[in-house]
Amino acid sequence: MDESGQPRSGTGGADPTTGQSAPQRSPEDQPVAERAVTEESPKLPSKDEPEPEPEPGPEPEQRESEQVKSEQPESDQPRPQPEQPRSDQLLDERPEAPGPDRPQLRKDEPSRQAAEPPRTPASGGPAKPARTREPGGGLLMGRIFGVPIYVAPSWFLVAALITWVFGGQLDRVLPELGAARYLVSLFFAVAFYASVLVHELAHTVVALRYKLPVRRIQLQFFGGVSEIEKESETPGREFVLAFVGPLLSLVLAAVFYGGMYAVEPGTVPGVLIAGLMISNLIVAVFNLLPGLPLDGGRMLRAVVWKITGKPMTGTVAAAWVGRALAVCVLIGLPLLTQSGALGDTASDSVGMDTVTDALLAAILAAIIWTGAGNSLRMARLREHLPELRARTLTRRAVPVESHTPLSEALRRANEAGARALVVVDGHGDPTAVVREAAIVGVPEHRRPWVAVSGLAQDLTAGMRVSAELAGEELIDTLRATPATEYLVVEETGEIYGVLSTADVERAFVKAMARPN
Repeated sequence: MDESGQPRSGTGGADPTTGQSAPQRSPEDQPVAERAVTEESPKLPSKDEPEPEPEPGPEPEQRESEQVKSEQPESDQPRPQPEQPRSDQLLDERPEAPGPDRPQLRKDEPSRQAAEPPRTPASGGPAKPARTREPGGGLLMGRIFGVPIYVAPSWFLVAALITWVFGGQLDRVLPELGAARYLVSLFFAVAFYASVLVHELAHTVVALRYKLPVRRIQLQFFGGVSEIEKESETPGREFVLAFVGPLLSLVLAAVFYGGMYAVEPGTVPGVLIAGLMISNLIVAVFNLLPGLPLDGGRMLRAVVWKITGKPMTGTVAAAWVGRALAVCVLIGLPLLTQSGALGDTASDSVGMDTVTDALLAAILAAIIWTGAGNSLRMARLREHLPELRARTLTRRAVPVESHTPLSEALRRANEAGARALVVVDGHGDPTAVVREAAIVGVPEHRRPWVAVSGLAQDLTAGMRVSAELAGEELIDTLRATPATEYLVVEETGEIYGVLSTADVERAFVKAMARPN
């Protein structure tokens, strides 16, 4: 789609390819380019433009090229050459289509036919390969229900902090432990995060029950997160999905509370069970606070969504409540902890405890504030994702055979106003996509002797995408098979064009910049 709102022109308009070698044509015989295929393609000279003087000492292939130029007739009426578009305009400005629909490669031309790719029943697009492991997840600990469990590097910092703080408390309760109290504290830190993992597994099980894909579970600074790739379809499911986490934390707190009666108070097991009971109760209550990104915020979002019928309205309401909650945590948590000290009002108890409480409050407030902002951005993303359509972002392409010289392929593309090249075999079936970056790297004087096959990337199943893909489905398809260019085909298998990742990213940024 160009800036005027018109759909772009299609793949049609190119000369059909034959099984014979393409004739070599000099720059003087080439028409003026309507559009450059590549960002850095030098402009093609007019056929009437005077021949430039050869530079001294060219390499043999260059001298041979200039000799061919000198044998061509020159015109007596030179005309000025139109200005070549800048490289930063080539991707943004598209030739306007002559009609509402893009012309297709005709079925009666065998060289333009494409083999129909395997498609999934849901989208008609290409079958998706298994997702590869994404970097940045941390240390992989294993898989549960097929979902990978990662531990972020920040967890080790929190585990050390919990070990130090809880060890100090054990020194007052069980002074006879000595240095062994830190081993007990480390066990408590691991057990506490095992409880957090159970909390996140509750979200994961329900998400899988609702057929929502879960990318991973990550234990990190101040808790964990289940990365669910899609939103719930209804507000009721959203409410249940959010509520099961705090509910399971409350169940664990109740279980540890019952376990306190099975052990002797004042012992190591008694202190550990009591600490796990209190910590799970705090996790449950904290996550029930009605503000994003907490579970209570998602529950509030579901309620507002149900009332208004608009998920975006629910997200905005819960996100702003989350930001207000962050301010309350920043101010109220230090005051609450100081008032809970009761008789400890001496000046010597104010120093380190006050600094620690203020630092903890600032970290929690920052996490809640940024999480609420991220929720707003993700909601805007999902709202604008349907605007990303493969059909409107696809570049016009021309089919060429593998032995075609690059200069001849560019000439055909310039004549058709196309900006991409698709390599086809003798039957017209697409086999590869010529990489734009590779074309840029070939000097102009070398292009008559470079075949397009040496610049092409062979097509895999994941590099064939349906022209009907849009939104989240399009993003998921491209992410499953990373590449710079993709072949876009119709449901009938006909070539529609080439989709560049750079064009998708540019459209994505432009859509995100628009106000809701």
